[in-house]
Amino acid sequence: MIAIVDYGVGNLANLERALRRAGAADVRITRSHVELLAARAIVLPGVGHFGHCARELRRLGLDAMVRVAHDRGIPLLGLCVGMQLLFEDSEEDPGTPGLGLAPGHVRRLRGDVRVPHTGWNEVRVTRPHPWLAEVPGGAYFYFVHSYAADPASKDAIVGTVDHGGPVTAAVASNGMLGLQFHPEKSGAMGIRVLRSFVRATDA
Repeated sequence: MIAIVDYGVGNLANLERALRRAGAADVRITRSHVELLAARAIVLPGVGHFGHCARELRRLGLDAMVRVAHDRGIPLLGLCVGMQLLFEDSEEDPGTPGLGLAPGHVRRLRGDVRVPHTGWNEVRVTRPHPWLAEVPGGAYFYFVHSYAADPASKDAIVGTVDHGGPVTAAVASNGMLGLQFHPEKSGAMGIRVLRSFVRATDA
């Protein structure tokens, strides 16, 4: 079973449908601690404000469950603000901690660029990753964000997008992948990303 963490944020039904289209036979939108720890993989979505997402996750005790699941080796996919939550904190809401599973911080987009970064843009895969196995070079995905991850180690970056210079689009480490774009809003290419994730975590 692939568990989508339900903490009241995002269009979870769209994400569930996209995962089923990608080949996942059993997908559950859940906030059950038991189900999360029994899942073969977990998807952490997120839309909107980092602080709100982090507080709701913590209010429901789901932050601890995601950490425990990660410690147990359950694969974890973070999407958009869900990716940002993997890090220590964000300039969007100073003083509100993230999950701290990925060393580094989330910072507002820099430079003379449109903020938020909205729409389709090309992702350059900078390092191979099994959960991105079906993503060809130069693929386009849908972005909506004003902040982006700044990992402590650049080795964690597996994909970038050009928005006034390279911006982190995908990070990976220790059974965990974060995507700044929305695969569930990215058409056929988004389904290919999710299919790679489904197949790679099928056990």
